[in-house]
Parts: sequence; C-alpha cells; structure tokens
Amino acid sequence: MSEPARPERLARPAAEAPGPRPGAPGPRPGAPGLRPGPGPEDASTGPPDGRAPAATPAGQRRIRPPTARVTLVLIAAAVVAFLLYQGREALTPFIVGVLLIYLLRPAVERLSGLGVPRWLAVLLVYVVVAVVLVQVVSVLIRPLVEQVRAFAGDLPALTTRVQGLYRDMDLPVAVRQAIDGWIAGLGEAGGGIDPGVFLPVANLTAGFISGIFGYLIIPVWAFYLLKDRPQLMTAFDRSLPADWRRDIWEVIRIVQRVFGQWIRGQVVLGVTVGIATFIGLLILNAVVDPVFGRFAVLLAVSAGILELLPIIGPIIAAVPAVLLALTAGPQAAIAALLLYLLVQQIENNVLVPKIQGDAVQLHPSAVIFSLVIGGAIAGLLGAILSLPVTAAGRDVFRYLFHRLSDESPGTAARVVGGKAADESAAPGDVEPAEPAPEPARA
Repeated sequence: MSEPARPERLARPAAEAPGPRPGAPGPRPGAPGLRPGPGPEDASTGPPDGRAPAATPAGQRRIRPPTARVTLVLIAAAVVAFLLYQGREALTPFIVGVLLIYLLRPAVERLSGLGVPRWLAVLLVYVVVAVVLVQVVSVLIRPLVEQVRAFAGDLPALTTRVQGLYRDMDLPVAVRQAIDGWIAGLGEAGGGIDPGVFLPVANLTAGFISGIFGYLIIPVWAFYLLKDRPQLMTAFDRSLPADWRRDIWEVIRIVQRVFGQWIRGQVVLGVTVGIATFIGLLILNAVVDPVFGRFAVLLAVSAGILELLPIIGPIIAAVPAVLLALTAGPQAAIAALLLYLLVQQIENNVLVPKIQGDAVQLHPSAVIFSLVIGGAIAGLLGAILSLPVTAAGRDVFRYLFHRLSDESPGTAARVVGGKAADESAAPGDVEPAEPAPEPARA
C-alpha cells in the first residue's frame, strides 16, 4: 500500500520543476540570501517581476524633484531676492543691524538662560553697551579732536617739509618728470571750479541725512529680533520642507560659524591693533622723535578702524604714519615702517590663528580679488564684508558638494568644519548601503 504512494510524492516536485518561481533570482554561489545587483542587461529596466526597485538608503539619496510646496518656497525666495535687490541702497543700516545682533546675541542668550525675561535681557545689554560706548567716546573724542585740529594747522608746514625732502632726493629724471606732471595735473584740475562737482556732494549729503534716520531705527529693529528670536526660529523651522530641514540648518550653522568668528575676531583685532600701535608710537615718541606723540591717538584709531579691510587696511594705515615721520627725517620714517610691520606680523602669526581660527582663512590672492569685487558691488561696506561672504560661500559649496556625493549631513558638516576625511567618516555616521559589495554593483 505504501509503494504506489512513493512515486506520487516524487511526481509533485517533478511537475513544479520547470522554471524558477516567478520573480525569484538565479542562484549566486557563495552569497546565499543576498540579492545580486543589476547586471548590464537589466540595469535600466529594473527587476523582471515588475516590482518597484528597492528604496535607496538615506545616506545615498539624491536631491528629489521639488514638490509643490518646495516650488512655492523657491518662488517666494526669488521674489524676496528681487525686492531686496531693488531696494539695495536702503539695506546698509539693516546689514549693520545684523552685525549688531551677532555681537549682542551671546549676552542676551546667557541672561535669558539665567531666567531673565528676554525683553529685560535685551534692555540690560543695550544699557551696558551704551555706557561702554559713552565712556570710550569720552576718553577718545577730546584728544582725537585736538590732534585732528593740530594736524590741520600743521599741514602747510608738513607739506613744505615733504616738498623740501622731495627736491633733495636723487631720483631718476623720468620718475621726477612723471611725479611733477602728476602734481601739475592735480593743480590744474583744482584751478577751475565746475558747478557740476557740487551735485555729488549734495547727493552724498542727502544720502547721509536719510542714512541717519535709517540707523536710528536699527536699535528698535534689533530689539524685536533679539526678543522674539526663539519664536521666529520655531516658525521658520516649521515652514521648512521635511526633506530639506536638516540641510538648511546645517547651511545656516556654517554661515553663523563663519560670520560669528569673523565679527568677534574683527572687534578683538581692531582693539588690539589700535592699542599696540598707540603704545609703539609712544615708544617712538620717547626714543626717535616727538612727532609720533603728537598724533598718536589719531594714528592708532585709524589703524584699528582700517583693520576691517584685510591686507589693504594695514597698508593704508601705515601710509600717513610714514609720511608724518618723513618730516622728521629718513630714520624716523624707517622706524615708523618697522613698527607697523611688527604689529602686522604679530597680528597675522599670533592673533588671527587664535581668534578667528580657520573659519575665514583664504589665500591672499582670493582676499584681494574679493575686496575688489565687493567694493565694486557695494562700496566700502561690500569690501569689508567680502571676506566673510567669500569664506561662507566656500564652506557652503563644500557642504553641498559632499551632500551630492552621497554623504550624510553630519559627515559633510564635519568635513567642512576642518576635520580630516578619515576622522569625519566615523562608524555609524553614514547610513549603511545594501549588503552587496561595490564591485558587484559597478
């Protein structure tokens, strides 16, 4: 009875033997249970059973086509950018206000963390800043005004001394003729008065008056931004598309890091360079010539302010000091030049690496190029902000480049932050890919 049943059990597998199960992949020696990657014949058509391809891991996801919501956000951003461009002449006070917010925000956040209401924290910070500014102005303004007045009174005598030194210099004939022609051209240009030259002066005066009103509202504008910052950031976060939220915040952090370090660094560097120049001029006043002490405050303040312009600013600050020292003789001019060179070397090799780090480091050729382009676009303010804007653009580009190279946001942010590639690609930072080895997928 059991013998006829045996062929029947064997016949059922034989009937199911023809062809593999629909959708089942072929056998793969040495890798049981792993689905092989698409071969050359099916790489473009996908799985033969009509199923959707396997989802790409999050760490390797490319940018998807924008949804309707993202398209709306992009259109709104384009409209806002167009309106800002049309009103770009009125943006200068608000740019200064943003820099003010960067400077005051850490103190406001610290007081708010201690339990002080944000509106009261902002007011307390405003009061402290106002008191400090009044004290600084009261200390500097009187000697500064006196030295400016003395410089204006001594200017004819200083000019006569410089002319005498120029006549006694042994210059080539071609160089002397070129200088004489340039000076004569300046004299001829100033001989006739064209009424049209007063039009730019009038426009500048009107712009200055309107700019004063613009700057007067900046403290009020900054107050509301500092007070309502948590609510504004929460509303902004909720308006972001979910797929873009992490990347947008990483880009914002990159820009904040660059601008924050640049602003704090410029304040510290300006004050340090001004104090160092003042002390050096007092030493030269006692050792070389009293002419250095007569205008020490004026030259020190100029050196601190011109520190906002990298590379070019210190050179411009050294020119009046060297010309002023030239009236006391070549030795005094050489001493002034050495003083400014020493201060600049200490700043570049000691202060800048410790204060600003590598956040805004650019090659000198890129710095000069950025200064020229920024000045051509937005004048003096554009030249001052050209360095942090260029540095932030560089880091944002690097971050997006790594994100488009199938790296996770954390890994891309660490690479931009200055860590080495092998340190940034720590285990667990990048989402694992499919178990299949890379050579099989290539």
